[in-house]
Amino acid sequence: MSLSLVILLVIFPAIMAFAASSDLISMTISNRLCLLLIVAFALCALLLGLSWSQIGWHLAAGGLVLSVCFGMFAAGWIGGGDAKFAAAVALWFGFGQLMPYLMLAGIAGGVLTLAILSLRSGPLPAMVAGWPWMRRLHAANEGVPYGIALAFSALFVLPDTDLWRAAIGA
Repeated sequence: MSLSLVILLVIFPAIMAFAASSDLISMTISNRLCLLLIVAFALCALLLGLSWSQIGWHLAAGGLVLSVCFGMFAAGWIGGGDAKFAAAVALWFGFGQLMPYLMLAGIAGGVLTLAILSLRSGPLPAMVAGWPWMRRLHAANEGVPYGIALAFSALFVLPDTDLWRAAIGA
C-alpha cells in the first residue's frame, strides 16, 4: 500500500475522528490538529504528483473557506476552531468537492444542532450528570460542537475527490 493511500485511508480518517471527539468532549479543535491536516495534505499532494497549479487551487479553496468562516466566527455563528478546521479540510477537497462538502456539513450541522437543542430541552439524565463534558453539552449557554458535522461530512465526501481517485489509480 502506498504512503498516499495510508494518508487517505488511515491518517485523514483518524484526524477526523479525533477532531470530532475532541470537539464533543472539550468544545475545542486544536490548532495542532489543523496543522497536522495541512502537513498531511502537502505530503499527500506531493506523493500523488499534483501540479503546482492543482495545489494552488486547493490552497485557494482552503483560503476562501478560511475567509468566509472567519467572518462567521466574527459574527459569533461558529467557533474559531471550527473555522480553521473547515478551511484545513477544504484544502483537501479543492473546488472540485467543496460545495458538496459544505452543503453536507450544513445539513449535518443542522441535524446535530436540532438533536442538541432537543437534548437541552429536557433534564439531563442522572446517569450522565456527573460527566463534565455532558453537562457542558447540555448547558443552554454553550455552543454546538460543529466539528462533528464537519468531520462526518469530510469522511463522506473524501471518496469523491481527485486525491482519492489519484491514490487508487482510477
